[in-house]
Amino acid sequence: MMDYQKIRRKTHAVKVGDVMIGGDAKIAIQSMTNTDNKDVEATIAQTRALEQAGCDIVRITVPDTESAKTITAIKQAGIRVPIVADIHFDYRAALACAERGVDKIRINPGNIGDDDRVKAVVDACKQRNIPIRIGVNSGSLEKHILEKFGSPTPEALCESAMYHAALLEKFDFEDIVISIKGSSVEQMIKANRLVAERCSYPIHIGVTEAGSEEYGMIKSAAGIGALLCDGIGDTMRVSLTADPVKEVKAAKSILNALEISGQCGMNIVSCPTCGRTKIDLITLEKQFREAAEIEGLLDYPIKVALMGCIVNGPGEAREADIGIAGGKGEALLIAHGEIIKKIKEEQVIEVLIGAIKEMRNNNLR
Repeated sequence: MMDYQKIRRKTHAVKVGDVMIGGDAKIAIQSMTNTDNKDVEATIAQTRALEQAGCDIVRITVPDTESAKTITAIKQAGIRVPIVADIHFDYRAALACAERGVDKIRINPGNIGDDDRVKAVVDACKQRNIPIRIGVNSGSLEKHILEKFGSPTPEALCESAMYHAALLEKFDFEDIVISIKGSSVEQMIKANRLVAERCSYPIHIGVTEAGSEEYGMIKSAAGIGALLCDGIGDTMRVSLTADPVKEVKAAKSILNALEISGQCGMNIVSCPTCGRTKIDLITLEKQFREAAEIEGLLDYPIKVALMGCIVNGPGEAREADIGIAGGKGEALLIAHGEIIKKIKEEQVIEVLIGAIKEMRNNNLR
């Protein structure tokens, strides 16, 4: 597994409700509701669904002061996941959210008005220990930065982030998380690497406007994965044109794929099949994943190997905690490269799931 702490960029920690971002804390998974803020019941229901899916932090759009009432309603509904208020332009909405107990505020200090307004938001956040997330997006760069760089280059995005951070630092506020996002994977990666070199603030990573569930997942995995392998990233969102709950599942899948120690669940490795395959591995893989989800095993952090043949299956599965290597109408049950027993093809799912449940119950790996 990847020991992320060994390669992780050093940052100070920021507290968002009961969740820590940065420092030695785990990578926090975020998502955002897509309901109408004024439809309070729908927003509460979706926030609760995200919480139950394992989302660590939920962001909610707050376009005006009236919409801040939804923050109160969510808190009164008994939802414990920290809430971030997404503010654009109206500093009064930020003040209203601070008064109503929001856990973090997302703004661009440069687009809420003059210094007096920025200071008002900073003072309100200081009094209540509310951190501020600076959100920089390739589609909304400041005019003076666009004029300097000509387009939203990675250098322009980085400069925008530093410009906004300076507006807060002017009032001795450093409880900051920086987010730089763009729809270009390469642009996003380069911009975040530049920011990581220039400051020690925690960084929120993600590819914005990534697209559909399938395509957006691919783009997000490429961008987020590259940064995490660099040790950059303290919190993340997989932005999808889909149900926000699927963003949480996608984020968990990326962490699983990278095998980040302490954050990954079951890592299922399966071969692509070839002419040697005499077992219906494609169907078995699908059935196994479905059975593991039903049995609540997907969060169990073990490596399971599903190999199509016995020629090199045991060898390729040597690093797995448990798995199978298929034969003609049968399979070998394997643990850490050692053959345990032979089983019939129709018994593979039952036997494998049973063995994993026994491992979990006995706290074995």
